[in-house]
Amino acid sequence: MAAAVPAPRSRLIDELRRLGISDEKVLASMAKLPRHEFVSEALKTRAYDNDALPIGHAQTISQPYIVALMTQLLLQGKRLKRVLEIGTGSGYQTAVLADLVDVVFTVERIKPLSEIARKRLTEVGCRNVHFGYADGMQGWMPYAPYDGILVTAGAESVPPALLAQLDKGGRLVIPVGPQGGQVLRVIDRRITGAFKEQDVTPVSFVPLLAGKA
Repeated sequence: MAAAVPAPRSRLIDELRRLGISDEKVLASMAKLPRHEFVSEALKTRAYDNDALPIGHAQTISQPYIVALMTQLLLQGKRLKRVLEIGTGSGYQTAVLADLVDVVFTVERIKPLSEIARKRLTEVGCRNVHFGYADGMQGWMPYAPYDGILVTAGAESVPPALLAQLDKGGRLVIPVGPQGGQVLRVIDRRITGAFKEQDVTPVSFVPLLAGKA
């Protein structure tokens, strides 16, 4: 018999359904994932609120609805083989992806965040994640191409390196635009190599920055 979902987590999943998240695999993954393990002790009581929370270094753990929406958009109901995540952050989005795809390659430019996320993901049992400490604007070329790329910070424009590393038939989900005017954009690379773009909804993310910190 499956373990009962703790009440705070169950309420969050119900809220995500009301907000339009329909992929049951995404919802099931988030229902079993302990988000409280990805925030500081002082914020654990708020871990299952549908809010972004600070994680230090001027970064945040994304709002659960946005995590669910981006994951749902990326997967389109399929199980992808190779996914690149730009911006490991707390590791929470990474853990959701790791439960739903074969292999996750995740890049973080802030070394302490990368190290903490690696420890947390090991503790929650993720074994299919490769960690990179690098400039996310450049993607992660040695492991390209990717079936999917998900970016957890807002870019002024889409980095060309990410488009180049997206496999034909693959999908990129990325927040794009200036602070205060970002939109969540889905970019599909067709079999011909051409790109098709669609803007989904306004969002607010920390900026995607070049270099390492």
